[in-house]
Amino acid sequence: MADIAAVLRNAAQALGSVSDTPRLDAELLMAHLLEIDREQLLLDLPKLTVPEGFAELLKRRRAHEPVAHIIGEREFWSLPFHVSPDVLIPRPDSEILIETAVQIGKIHPPAHILDLGTGSGALLLAALSEFPEAQGVGMDASAPALAVAHNNADRLRLSDRAHFILQDWTAVGWTQFLNGRFDLILANPPYVSTKAELSREVADFEPHQALFAGAQGMDDYEIIIPALVELLSENGTALLEIGFDQAEPVAKLAEKNGYIVECKQDLGGNDRLLVLRRRTG
Repeated sequence: MADIAAVLRNAAQALGSVSDTPRLDAELLMAHLLEIDREQLLLDLPKLTVPEGFAELLKRRRAHEPVAHIIGEREFWSLPFHVSPDVLIPRPDSEILIETAVQIGKIHPPAHILDLGTGSGALLLAALSEFPEAQGVGMDASAPALAVAHNNADRLRLSDRAHFILQDWTAVGWTQFLNGRFDLILANPPYVSTKAELSREVADFEPHQALFAGAQGMDDYEIIIPALVELLSENGTALLEIGFDQAEPVAKLAEKNGYIVECKQDLGGNDRLLVLRRRTG
């Protein structure tokens, strides 16, 4: 019988050239097969045995398949989200949007929230978890992505306040399908340049339509930002995730459209979020 601690050590070593977190990856895969959480795995390690199928999961991870796809789940804002190849995997850097929304909400709690390009629903559902009186709408152009978002809303018991709409913002008149204005708009649109080189985990396994936005990575901002005038309430705020090198061009576009812009950094100190408010007076 294989010693589980030794198997985890060997697995971490095997993943060293694939992952920045090889030991964590190995533990998450093992915990998934054992149907326990990672904390329980570490606590009960001496009593556990290696489950059947671990070698196959390890092989998939060594082929650069993301752990989140293998186990079908990723934590975001301390909430468990189902993920699939149809949606972007929620990332810790995006939590700055929710952190900022919570700060804003202490003064002006939003009643109506919009998430543009909702994907797994992570941003919308995390925000709704913080604002129990709010209603939210998640829009996406992908029906399979919206199926994932619906599933997550059900799992988190937020279906009564989360509503989803299949709509593409490249379509003429798309804003009219959103019915009214929103106090808080969240958006993590495609912003990767088609010339960018991505890791195999992203390039081979995540949906390209949710990643790429033209040669400069600006195509979707050029649609969304001018449309905010039809979507944002008078005292509302829009929170836009950006690439690390996009603060200046996206801020200029927003200012040109009449917004006051504030930039915030992510966990790594990179520009990651633009806060847009209407210019008054």
